[in-house]
Amino acid sequence: MALQHPESLRTWLSQWLAIQSLICLGSVCLAVYVALDFSLAARRAQTTEHRQRIIEQLVTKVRLPEDVNQLERKLNALFEGNPNLHLELSSANSGLLYRSPEHQFPDTAHGQIVTFEVDLPMLPGEKVQATLAEDLSADIHLQTRLAWILFASALGGAAMISIGGAWLTRRALAPVNNLARQATTLSPERLTERLDGSGQAEELQPLVTQFNAVLERLERAYVQLEGFNADVAHELRTPLATLMGESELALKGRYSADELRDVVASNLEELQRLSRLVNDMLFLSNADRGVKARGSWTPSLAMLVAEVVEYHDAALMEAGLTAIVVGDGCAHVDRRLLRQALSNLLSNATRYAPAGSAIKITIVTLSEGEIAFSVSNSGTEIAAEHLPRLFDRFYRTDSAREYRGDNNHGLGLAIVAAIARMHGGRVYANSANGRTTVGFLIPIGPATRPDTERQASPDGVPARENG
Repeated sequence: MALQHPESLRTWLSQWLAIQSLICLGSVCLAVYVALDFSLAARRAQTTEHRQRIIEQLVTKVRLPEDVNQLERKLNALFEGNPNLHLELSSANSGLLYRSPEHQFPDTAHGQIVTFEVDLPMLPGEKVQATLAEDLSADIHLQTRLAWILFASALGGAAMISIGGAWLTRRALAPVNNLARQATTLSPERLTERLDGSGQAEELQPLVTQFNAVLERLERAYVQLEGFNADVAHELRTPLATLMGESELALKGRYSADELRDVVASNLEELQRLSRLVNDMLFLSNADRGVKARGSWTPSLAMLVAEVVEYHDAALMEAGLTAIVVGDGCAHVDRRLLRQALSNLLSNATRYAPAGSAIKITIVTLSEGEIAFSVSNSGTEIAAEHLPRLFDRFYRTDSAREYRGDNNHGLGLAIVAAIARMHGGRVYANSANGRTTVGFLIPIGPATRPDTERQASPDGVPARENG
């Protein structure tokens, strides 16, 4: 559980560093102890084998009864200075032949006992039973003391590593604490400030960069929200003031039925304009919440565009304009929303195109699996600094592109961008060489896509970015 939800990173690192160091040091100490035990056992086995060979050689030289005394002297000389060694020689017929001085066999827990048989030349056919014992208490005591020393070394080393790790962790997390202190100073009134990552470690630089990028987006959204609120207040203030003024005059004055009907009709127009504004704002709010378009497969998008052009025939004739539809395609779209987006683009082009010119509506199927719609008109160019903000709410450029008509309230292109997002697409705009093109791209959709080669792109369609 501590691995998944550490309460303190410093404590967590210190604890696990101590545990890991204890395991590593304990493993090393255990390996040292096992290696020492193996070496001592090998040395004892080699020494015992050597002594066994010596005893066998001495016993095989006993050929006469007087050789027994000589055997005893040689064995005493062999065991002199080795009080931990004990030997006993006996045979079935002769009984006890030899027993080492100060004889005392150790128990099996503190010693080792080796029994073997040796031929006795003095008595042909008779075997001498030899019992060689060694007291290992000194070696056992040495190994026990070494085990405690290694155990204490492992604990002490783990404790020192843990203390050092805690100190290093505290120093390593100091920049994080510094970032936390910087973050506490941020507030809505100081959105222009950013975290200072100049003195931070390399591993923290991506975090600082991403956090500053979030602050930048937050500042931009906050400024946009403030501007949006101001624009909404401005858009609502004029019709509300008109409604209030006309209503007050109607209440104070003496009007005929026809005059009151005119006042009510005027107020109704303002209320309808307010209703459209509220509906558009509600639509944009739903789009911002991530609502997706629900459409169906449309085999001919050119027919859908033709319906939009037919709807705008009267406005086009009044402005002295013609509309040309170029290209066709098929896609999975929400037809109602797509009509609205194309209608907004066509209305926008109709307002700014000079009389006698033609508005070009282009449909292109791209090889990346997208459909590009664009509406292009001639006229005054839009400055480059205004193009990125054309799709912002209530955004207007200079007076040359100022809207004409009471029904426009600056949300048309913002709705186009919202509809493109609802289809998983994007918008684009460019203005050059006396011609302005505004459009959007959307995916073809889940239905079977026709195998078409990429056609010539409409003016200003941006290339799809990888990733």
